[in-house]
Amino acid sequence: MDSLKKEKQALINKLFLVIVDALSVALCSFLGLLMRFEMDVSHIPVPYMMAVERMVPAFIVITLLIFWAAKLYHTLWRFANSRELVGIVAAVAGSTIFTIIYSYFTYNAVPRSFFAIYFICLLICVCVTRYSTIIIRTLVESRNHGRHARNTMIIGAGEAGNMVMKELIMSNYLDARIKCFIDDDKHKQNNYIHGVKVVGGRDKIIESVKKYDINEIIIAMPSIGKKTTKEIVDICKDTNCDLKILPGVYQFVTGDLDLSMIRNVQIEDLLGRETVDVDVQSIMSYVSKKCILVTGGGGSIGSELCRQIAANHPRRLIILDIYENNAYDIQQELKQKYPHLDLIVLIGSVRNTNRVNSIFEQYRPEIVYHAAAHKHVPLMEDSPNEAIKNNVFGTYKVATAADRYGAKRFVLISTDKAVNPTNIMGASKRMCEMIVQSFNNRSDTDFVAVRFGNVLGSNGSVIPLFKKQIEAGGPVTVTHPDVVRYFMTIPEAVSLVLEAGAAAKGGEIFVLDMGEPVRIDDLARNLIRLSGYTVGEDIEIEYTGLRPGEKLFEELLMNEEGLQQTANKMIYVGKPIEFDEDEFLQKLEKLYTYAYDETDQMKVMISKIVPTYHIRSEDKKRDALKSKRMAPVGDSEVSQYEPFRQSKTLKRDET
Repeated sequence: MDSLKKEKQALINKLFLVIVDALSVALCSFLGLLMRFEMDVSHIPVPYMMAVERMVPAFIVITLLIFWAAKLYHTLWRFANSRELVGIVAAVAGSTIFTIIYSYFTYNAVPRSFFAIYFICLLICVCVTRYSTIIIRTLVESRNHGRHARNTMIIGAGEAGNMVMKELIMSNYLDARIKCFIDDDKHKQNNYIHGVKVVGGRDKIIESVKKYDINEIIIAMPSIGKKTTKEIVDICKDTNCDLKILPGVYQFVTGDLDLSMIRNVQIEDLLGRETVDVDVQSIMSYVSKKCILVTGGGGSIGSELCRQIAANHPRRLIILDIYENNAYDIQQELKQKYPHLDLIVLIGSVRNTNRVNSIFEQYRPEIVYHAAAHKHVPLMEDSPNEAIKNNVFGTYKVATAADRYGAKRFVLISTDKAVNPTNIMGASKRMCEMIVQSFNNRSDTDFVAVRFGNVLGSNGSVIPLFKKQIEAGGPVTVTHPDVVRYFMTIPEAVSLVLEAGAAAKGGEIFVLDMGEPVRIDDLARNLIRLSGYTVGEDIEIEYTGLRPGEKLFEELLMNEEGLQQTANKMIYVGKPIEFDEDEFLQKLEKLYTYAYDETDQMKVMISKIVPTYHIRSEDKKRDALKSKRMAPVGDSEVSQYEPFRQSKTLKRDET
């Protein structure tokens, strides 16, 4: 019933426009004569008047046909823009040309100026009838803006800014009053867009916010780089205005814009990092039609690896994770998005030798992404043996299986904390890199490691913690005002991991360009401001001191490592540090026993294996307070796993 009503109303609207246009043609025809003779009917010669009277019916018929062909009766005029105006001008010009031709061939003489006046009058009439909807709507909506309307500033006086303004004006749901534009283009400054002034460049943002009492800023410059975006956001975040941004440029290619595309400024916009350019073709050719295993596939990095791999048509994707909830979530997501994907989701620990071997034996994965790891620094400081069991020996067992069952490539997900580590988590990851290096020198499988810094929004990241603290009313806890970290978004990091894996030849430690390091204190302050609060008034920042094992500065390379750029400017290759691999593997065997005997000297033992690992003095004192030795668990846990044994492949051929 509703559709029938709408169709009926649409038909009525079209008939109304047809009648109005017919009357307009007749009116403009006589008005053309009247204006030619100074608006005095008595001055119009009778032959001219009779000629027009004879021609008007033909004018009406032909003009209506021209208007119909120009789709002037099939346009939603409330969404009309300059494109529709061009169509109106063309249709009216066509009608005028017809009057000239018709008058000439029918010998109905009229003054030459009649046609120019007719054109202008008819153009005005048609524009008024078509655009009256917009005019009336604008007037009504301007009256509807109440005292609580948001005074809005739009940064960007280009096409995007224009479209945003039109959408805001036409919206029935958003109460925004556009007060000014900002644009660095000097040719646009001091000009007007729909009656709103372009007041100046970014240097006028603060001044204009005060002058126009702005409480909302929309950044509508989708084509600018991340660096420029950061510079503008850095200025805006000190205004206490709500910040919104139009993120992408693709929608303007098609002219497709929706207000839902405008989002709040996020912490990622403050990093100033340019969008990572990834070689999609190399990734696709690398993983396509391959059987791929992702350990820790339910975690932050692991799950994103699975998403991007699934999008590139693998023959089979195997997800291994010890946490069933994480595994279930990514399983359901991938099944829904990729119903034809051959997806195997398994629960198990990388510490369980028999479980790992059985998976490799059954499925024979060609590519292995090893993302399973304990990564929370303070927790691992209190449980160093668990860090070694899971990170070091979990890596060793998966690597051994990859070697034994003929995997083509093994990619270790490492971390910048492996560089000159001050915590057991970083030291364990450095040992994982050493394991990978040892295996690569003695195996047909290509073993590589990819090292990067913190990823925004990952499990254990400071961003989710800060958001929870802000929601709770604070305080936001920062360990030290000078702590800096490298950051990258999860999709970016994973894309580069995939590309690095595709380019690997074996033995490399790939280092991802993380951009400029970010002060965690600045990150916290910016997040508070972006949440609409004032630091020190609404939300306090509390400095809690460095956590156990925590560094002030993270590094991506050790001094001994060289650095070579790959085809992708965001990916570098570090030269592996040489070490005595036989001695290292012998120490691993002893370490395995000590780890499962629950020794309380694990950190000291690791420092002898990893020369770059240095225990902070404050952590030594802290550990010394734990003088009470943990009671050994005996062989109960060891018996659940196959005892540690070096792979035959790893033993050097004495001949």
